Amino acid sequence: MLNVTRIFDLLDFCCETYKRTDALASKINGEWHKIDYHTYREYVNNLSYGLLAMGMQKGDTIVTISNNCPEWNFVDMAVAQIGAIHVPIYPTISSSDYEYILKHCECKFIFVADNSAYKKVENVAKKINIIKKIISFSNIDNLENIYSIIEKGKKSKIYFKKELDTLKQSINSDDVVSIIYTSGTTGLSKGVMLTHNNFVSNFTSASNVISKLDKDKDKIISILPLCHVYERCFCYMYQYCGIGIYYAQNLGTIEHDICEIQANGCNTVPRIAEKIIEHIMKDGAKLTGLKKKMFDSAVKLGKQYEHFNANGILYNIKHTILNAFIYNNWKKYYFGGKMKFFGCGGAALPLSLSRLLWAAGIEVQEGYGLTETSPIIAHSIPCKFGHKFSSVGPIINGVSVITADDGEILVKGPNVMKGYFKQPELTAQVFTEDGYFKTGDIGYISTGKFLHITDRKKDVFKTSGGKYIAPQMLEGKFKESKLISQIMIIGENQKFASAIISPNFDELKILINNNNISNQDIINNKTVIDAIENEVKRINKLNGKTEEIKRIRIVADVWSSETGELSQTQKLKRKVVTEKYDKIIKEIYK
Repeated sequence: MLNVTRIFDLLDFCCETYKRTDALASKINGEWHKIDYHTYREYVNNLSYGLLAMGMQKGDTIVTISNNCPEWNFVDMAVAQIGAIHVPIYPTISSSDYEYILKHCECKFIFVADNSAYKKVENVAKKINIIKKIISFSNIDNLENIYSIIEKGKKSKIYFKKELDTLKQSINSDDVVSIIYTSGTTGLSKGVMLTHNNFVSNFTSASNVISKLDKDKDKIISILPLCHVYERCFCYMYQYCGIGIYYAQNLGTIEHDICEIQANGCNTVPRIAEKIIEHIMKDGAKLTGLKKKMFDSAVKLGKQYEHFNANGILYNIKHTILNAFIYNNWKKYYFGGKMKFFGCGGAALPLSLSRLLWAAGIEVQEGYGLTETSPIIAHSIPCKFGHKFSSVGPIINGVSVITADDGEILVKGPNVMKGYFKQPELTAQVFTEDGYFKTGDIGYISTGKFLHITDRKKDVFKTSGGKYIAPQMLEGKFKESKLISQIMIIGENQKFASAIISPNFDELKILINNNNISNQDIINNKTVIDAIENEVKRINKLNGKTEEIKRIRIVADVWSSETGELSQTQKLKRKVVTEKYDKIIKEIYK
């Protein structure tokens, strides 16, 4: 069997090992278009010939600005086997971010998904004279299409096959294959240099995470952006394990796509899981009579779920009844009925929701990692002792994790990045003298293998009374409330902790029975204010005295990556939020 040491080795490996006809699939004009491994490899090789004919060289940096689609994979593999460097960029970043990244990475070629992506980068690209060409995945006037390059490559194979073979042989596993610019919560993005071995070591070591999926048979729905390292690594893993990859059309079609293909697995971030749960809760609120009572009982019981039948016989009897009438319907109508793997990373999933999903038969496998670690450091696995509530799972094989004196998690292993592009001083700062990467996260290890993340090192603050507060854990508790969408806890060097809250406006409209009302009027509504204050009081009782939120301010803004309060991976940008609501924060502590 072929040994996979470089990303593009997956192509020959999959062609030799698996026979499935739906290696990659995307929905076009209402139909799922499927590509088998041999066709996939042929597209990639012909694209490589075409790119060589256009003048692409080993070491060039190639940018993609695209949603998830098979063409993204074609470029990723074709660029890798030429020895060029793939720089994937989120389609939703600002023009200034595009300009910074394109200049910083010294981009030579750009691939765009469609006219929308092209319009965002068109004017920026004109300012950068080293960019040779912009190529599209779809038909755009004045732009060459990827399939025309594939066709040209097919015709020029006779001229470039030997050159491509020579290039592939020259590529080592320690060569940089990609630079991923972290979205970051402060400052300019950093270009993380990742090698073939970073990725390969990671997806091979962590492949037991999807061990419940059947090779050459099961399929997953790809939801998270491929430009994010978490989804990208898992898509390599799916290929390595012979799992079919179906790309969700967009965020609004996720549930429909899952159910339509009866997906056996997917990877999410907490917000997506929360959205599905919110849909279940909204549908449940419409029920009446006995059905409503059973639904409410299922929600209450589910949030008490424990592993290994630890809840006792009475709980198990109730669960069996509710499983037949409620949970099975959730699994069928919201998760397609065949879900075996439901990965969740990027941030902590609220504990009550994790328990609820497990009770419903959706085995949430949480994970942890960073762009700099390719990314997986720890991940739950689907076996009897592979999951523990409040943990991000066991540390994966081949990776060493220790904690510093202040609780910071330190990592060493083949998955750790080569460094930050053009930033050797910053690279040196994030490594210890003995070679451990400083994650910037605070946590601990339990029972010798389970990793727990408690907060970001830089986010922990101290009140004027000398008490430390870890805001992320607290914020997670508050976001379990259906009335609170986002929250930022503040109080550094102050006498007490307070919070800025961006509420769940959809739920509040239901609460006050008014759909035709502005967000500003909603947050000024006394019923709304009282309801949110009562939620804060309720959750305060679950926290320590020093962690109590004494004052809140509700804002009319919906926080998102597009408006700047959240990163592309839905992490809170504390600096942005602090600056945006500076007057409110000053008023709180006046």
